[in-house]
Amino acid sequence: MGDLASDLLHFMESLNFRLANARAMTRRHFFSRTGLGLGGIALGGLFARDGMGALANPATAAAGPLAIKPPMFPARAKSIIYLHMAGAPPSLDLFDYKPKLKELHMQPCPESLFQGKRFAFIKGTPKMLGSPHKFHQHGRSGAWVSEILPHLAGIVDDLCIVKSLHTDQFNHAPAELFLFTGLARPGNASLGSWVTYGLGNENQDLPGFIVLSSGGSDPSGGKGLWSSGFLPSVYQGVQCRTTGEPILYANDPPGMDRESRRRSLDALRQLNEAEAKLYGDPETVTRIAQYELSYRMQISVPEIFDISKEPVAIRELYGAKPGEGGFANNCLLARRLVEKGVRMVQLFDWGWDMHGTAKDNDLVTGLPKKCLDIDRACAALITDLKQRGLLDETLVVWGGEFGRTPMNEARNGSTFLGRDHHPNCFTMVLAGGGIKPGIAYGETDEFGYDVVRDKVSVRDLQETILHQLGLDAHRFTYPYLGLQQRLIGPTEEAQLIKGILS
Repeated sequence: MGDLASDLLHFMESLNFRLANARAMTRRHFFSRTGLGLGGIALGGLFARDGMGALANPATAAAGPLAIKPPMFPARAKSIIYLHMAGAPPSLDLFDYKPKLKELHMQPCPESLFQGKRFAFIKGTPKMLGSPHKFHQHGRSGAWVSEILPHLAGIVDDLCIVKSLHTDQFNHAPAELFLFTGLARPGNASLGSWVTYGLGNENQDLPGFIVLSSGGSDPSGGKGLWSSGFLPSVYQGVQCRTTGEPILYANDPPGMDRESRRRSLDALRQLNEAEAKLYGDPETVTRIAQYELSYRMQISVPEIFDISKEPVAIRELYGAKPGEGGFANNCLLARRLVEKGVRMVQLFDWGWDMHGTAKDNDLVTGLPKKCLDIDRACAALITDLKQRGLLDETLVVWGGEFGRTPMNEARNGSTFLGRDHHPNCFTMVLAGGGIKPGIAYGETDEFGYDVVRDKVSVRDLQETILHQLGLDAHRFTYPYLGLQQRLIGPTEEAQLIKGILS
């Protein structure tokens, strides 16, 4: 195999690819490449000034795009576990207790809450909807938590409950894309890709950004939620399965042993290095890194995904069962992955769209079932991280993409209880990673319709997550389409949520 690679290299050189490439290059290609080159030089200068030269340094890139890179300033967290409840859980039935809604249950909604307002499905004059579930105060903080989240209620003093999020999107896919990529349509780089681009990965035998899903479906925003977008593709999230082969097509094909695979990869590496030298395409360097990572993952991934190696007591803590999929197994895997140095683990659990159009998505039956699926495992994850000394350096985020209305949807006269989409306010829960524990931040009005104190935007949340990892969201950029792209978008509206930082 080595002789074949050598012969092919000599053949490529004899064709003088530099001259052929120059002749084939159009005027448009020339100026586009030149512009990007000058942009890269400028970016390298900025990063060098800010202590982030590794991001734009070709020598560092050649050494490995996922090599550890220094943060822009001292970080409070080293990794993220993001638990996304796809479909938007109803905060008013979980963390944002509203006695007034109980009082007004099934009474006509005040006109001020719906006249001239836009809803996804509510028509006419809706009725107010009190939660069918009881709330109790818990912990030293006295936080109100629904009875259908007993395990999270038991660790409420480890949680920071932010009740004042808002967004400008009220359909699932755009809202999820906005939350994770900063843009309500596909094409931008996702949060996990930005994080691994900026910081690299501590374990070179595993991807820096891993995605796990449960609930029987991917989220509405699709794979764009973990796409690398305009960033080099090595930073894209790797979606793994919790049953069977964790990563499809990573294993050697039938008839090829590990030694043969090593020889073939060595030959491919020589060819790709020659191409990178001739054309300077960063994706060629990425391709080399991905082939090598895949080879190493053949050994590392099966072992890390085997939760039978965990003590029985730990598996029972999560409610995880070897050989099965599901959210509990994914939470245990998330802890195992960050423990091994993976930078970001993103868990999606589908099925939280509680419109009340049928029994499986109503507040009385459907919501308690979903809470039963995740409550124990979420609390176990935080407890387990804490007892291992990992919670201080791991930022855990829990929540959906927008809120739900304080009115009953009653679509097409449905008799089930459910809530429509509502962008004005929703709750997210954070823990660890330098976040202040045992507090409730922000407040909504007596109906849970609007934020009345400490309003937090999606861009504020994005800035705060990056800040805890030692990245300045305003200066952390990537040149693309003539702009310095950022997760938080082109404006300066994003603000650090200082009130939740310890």
